[in-house]
Amino acid sequence: MQEYWESYVKQIDGHKAMVSFNAGVSDIVPDTEYMYVAFVKIKLNKPKEDGLVIDEEADDVGFIEDRLEMESLRWRSGKYIGRIISQGEVNFIYYLKLNFEWNDTVKAAMDNFEEYTYESGSRTDTEWEVYQKLLFPSLKEWQIIANHHSCDKLKEQGDNLMVDRAIEHKAYFSSEQDRQSFIDLIEAENFTNQKDMEVPFNKKIMYGVQFYRWDIPFYYNIDELTMKLIDLSDTCNGNYDGWESSLVKI
Repeated sequence: MQEYWESYVKQIDGHKAMVSFNAGVSDIVPDTEYMYVAFVKIKLNKPKEDGLVIDEEADDVGFIEDRLEMESLRWRSGKYIGRIISQGEVNFIYYLKLNFEWNDTVKAAMDNFEEYTYESGSRTDTEWEVYQKLLFPSLKEWQIIANHHSCDKLKEQGDNLMVDRAIEHKAYFSSEQDRQSFIDLIEAENFTNQKDMEVPFNKKIMYGVQFYRWDIPFYYNIDELTMKLIDLSDTCNGNYDGWESSLVKI
């Protein structure tokens, strides 16, 4: 299993949740060699009002995470696959080949953190439903992840993300009619159509459109904008394909 992690925020049971997951295993899910899903749930001592972790306690969460990983490797218990912080609790999620030593593994780790209460358990999950339905992001959540990577990259280069500029977008459709319907919708939202494109894809032609509007690319602004564009493309049976922005250092 490769190690490639992503993080994002979502709503779980109506509550804000910070989700981190190993995206590197998505191509081999479900891995039937690891047929048990296991968890360790710890209760935060001083959570934020929204149920997430405060900066001062984040270090402790990291130490617990490292210790669990060390003990799981020592006991050869399984693979760490994700973490969810929500409602004042942290859930560390693993997939195991065998689960009979899991509670011993957890105890060996948590004995080092007597100030935290915890519970642990495991169950069969041959289809990796916890990974696919709880940890793995939806199309919109993936777009938010991509948005924040792009914003981080611009920020690292000295960009002032609060300055508006022309932001270019692309979307693709299976027919010219669907593309035109989408163009009509975005023009009503004051976007400008730059060009139409025909792109070969799986022995078919995808009908693309490149368009732009002056907007602010700051994290939450671009999230709201791209969510709306995904919805508009969905209504026209298409797929939104992301955005680009020039660097602005004012």
